[in-house]
Amino acid sequence: MTTADPLDTQSADADAVIGRAATDGSALCTADFDYQLPERLIAQRPPERRGDSRLLLLDGASGERRDARFADLLDLLDPRDLLVFNDTRVIPARLRGHKASGGRVEVLVERISGEREALCHLRASKSPKAGSRLLLEGALEAEVSGREAALFRLRFAGDVPLLQLLERHGHMPLPPYIQRTDDATDLDRYQTVYARAPGAVAAPTAGLHFDDAMLAALDRRGIARAFVTLHVGAGTFQPVRVDDIASHRMHAEWLQVDRATCEAVAATRARGGRVVAVGTTVVRALESAAAASSAAGPAASTAELRPHLGDTRLFITPGARFAVVDALLTNFHLPRSTLLMLVSAFAGRAAVLDAYRHAVAAEYRFFSYGDAMFLLPDRSAWGRR
Repeated sequence: MTTADPLDTQSADADAVIGRAATDGSALCTADFDYQLPERLIAQRPPERRGDSRLLLLDGASGERRDARFADLLDLLDPRDLLVFNDTRVIPARLRGHKASGGRVEVLVERISGEREALCHLRASKSPKAGSRLLLEGALEAEVSGREAALFRLRFAGDVPLLQLLERHGHMPLPPYIQRTDDATDLDRYQTVYARAPGAVAAPTAGLHFDDAMLAALDRRGIARAFVTLHVGAGTFQPVRVDDIASHRMHAEWLQVDRATCEAVAATRARGGRVVAVGTTVVRALESAAAASSAAGPAASTAELRPHLGDTRLFITPGARFAVVDALLTNFHLPRSTLLMLVSAFAGRAAVLDAYRHAVAAEYRFFSYGDAMFLLPDRSAWGRR
């Protein structure tokens, strides 16, 4: 197996935008990543059983695609391969209530910043000012202590840690395109079976297809696995609001790539296997670590991937070169979204959009509770539009 070229970045930190303009000097536009999706194809509930999903296979280099089932993933992997999962755990981050002065309010915790403090999204008819009190479900009380850009800083009363309060009283933060309130089913199904580290407010949805039986089958095949942690933020659902994608600034998400995972990647390279990312969050985590490793000093190969911890705003667009990831399992993504741009960078924009058109015609189920794709890269598109 040929090792991927080093990551092509404009800067060496985890805030980099990876990609280039078209070869004629024109900029890529948000409209270049649009497609038509009937609302009826947006999955509102998970399938009856994990893994009871369809799987669309796409070879980005040839454009060849094939309809399959998720269970067929076993036949797509080689014992030399490494599956990398995101072990973040979704917290019940949504709280409803009202302002002490009147008026309904909905709180979505974006990031817990202290034992009883958090940065939050607030939905209210009028934005509360610093010092305002919020009366929330479970007799919870919070005070608005300030703002950071679009987020509100909240301080929760009492001596119980905020994470415990959310586990008792919060609602699962279903995405905005799921047109229903959460229920008891979502506590289990909007969570991967291997979730470990609490902190996400959106699920790493490619992992939702795996059940214990599939993980056991992978073990029997001798397919290794490793983990990263990336706490998915609500910004993952935010649309790109500028025409020129180079002007878009990504939301920040916290990640950790530990030494064990770096060593697993090195061992996979040594035995000629592929690094298979389970979800776009894993891609962002590994490629952020690769960018940071490159900044720390020259690396002769991706075997020298170094541990990394901190925030990333990495924005991967067509023209990127991927340093670590060789194959990608992912769900379908929203039109004009940064995640569709990432997938297009990996497997080629034309091939990906053609595959999406096929998925619509074949009535695949879309987004978080929907079906999945398995993508092989179009390396010839890396470094150009």
